[in-house]
Amino acid sequence: MFLYFVRMRTIGSILEIFLDNQSTGVAYKNKALKRNIVHFLDQQGHSTITDISNHLGISVPKGTSLVNELIQDGLLGEFGKEDSTGGRKASLFGLVPDCGFFLGIDVRRYYINVGLIDFQRNLIKKQTQIPFLLENTLDSYQQMIAIISGFIAEMPFSKDLLLAAGINLSGRVNRQTGQSYSYFHFHEVPLSHTLTEDLGITVFLENDSRAMAFGEFFGSGGMQVSNALFLNMDYGVGMGILINGKMYYGKSGFSGEFGHIPLFDNEIICNCGKKGCLETEASGWAVLRNFKEKVKAGSATVILNKNMDVDSITLPDILKGAQQEDVLCIELLADFGEKAGRGVAFLINVFNPEMVVIGGALSQAEDYIRLPMRSTINKLSLSLVNNDTQLRISKLGETAGVIGGALLAREKLINGQ
Repeated sequence: MFLYFVRMRTIGSILEIFLDNQSTGVAYKNKALKRNIVHFLDQQGHSTITDISNHLGISVPKGTSLVNELIQDGLLGEFGKEDSTGGRKASLFGLVPDCGFFLGIDVRRYYINVGLIDFQRNLIKKQTQIPFLLENTLDSYQQMIAIISGFIAEMPFSKDLLLAAGINLSGRVNRQTGQSYSYFHFHEVPLSHTLTEDLGITVFLENDSRAMAFGEFFGSGGMQVSNALFLNMDYGVGMGILINGKMYYGKSGFSGEFGHIPLFDNEIICNCGKKGCLETEASGWAVLRNFKEKVKAGSATVILNKNMDVDSITLPDILKGAQQEDVLCIELLADFGEKAGRGVAFLINVFNPEMVVIGGALSQAEDYIRLPMRSTINKLSLSLVNNDTQLRISKLGETAGVIGGALLAREKLINGQ
């Protein structure tokens, strides 16, 4: 009972450091200095009290006092001694991995991915492709809550150690206010507030494409780029933008609507209600539509047996068909790559990025879409602009959104954003 009380007090102390309160004077200044120490160690790893004090511009005795308080709070620990050629070796201090944890929940069209990272950003548990149907209904919302709650219940530690969660949704999401304008907008209060109340933990909301980009670029073993684009190519098409090492959100927080560039002259109505959007001809929905039209017109395919209805075919079925060398599936994915390449060529001419990363469900097709996309980019973008742009498949795959959501929740908490 005593140990549990001490642990609860520690978690309370951690949250007190990062969350706004009514502190004034010396208490407020010390709280700000503690946050700065955490930020410094978050970037530097392990460091000595002298280096910490020099970075903050405070005396070593003051730095020692603050570090000791953070150790008592459970945030910092001692991690050996520094290398030294002579004299007494100074102790190295760093963030304690298990002082708190963060959840990342990536909500997809037909399933949910959930993962857990520790305070040092290590992914320690994940569960992918949990069956789910994303619809803008109360039933769908309650199913999502049940899935997340079930994951939390199976964690190998008390829920009290969960400091925050990041939930990714497609569509228009305002990360600052916590509002979703595409899904679960049932109440007057922002969705993040409702989720916080229903899950019993602090919840931050993010657009799925931006969260995936954040995970790809800032997760463990990130891409080490400053200017890059992440393309979330799934049933719809979204984008995360990295400029000068930071995610770009735009004035109202809705940047990255790559799928709604009016690129085609057609009469196909997009999910946004307009015609000619990139998504109408270069998206998972378009691949599925084209597959059904061609099969009904007489095209042969190995993925459709005599007991199956063509309307029951899903995007994963087509991706699997390509791996089985189904000609129709390969042709449709190549067509997608060519059409999506037109939009990517436009982006490269505008942004001149170091790298374009292809993520989302369609990235599993790899060279079946990357090669025709590269060919189209070479044809339609300026050679002096695209020569230095790498076109890569996501390294993290299904895990990108989980890691990104958890990291964004961590960043929002410790940076007070």
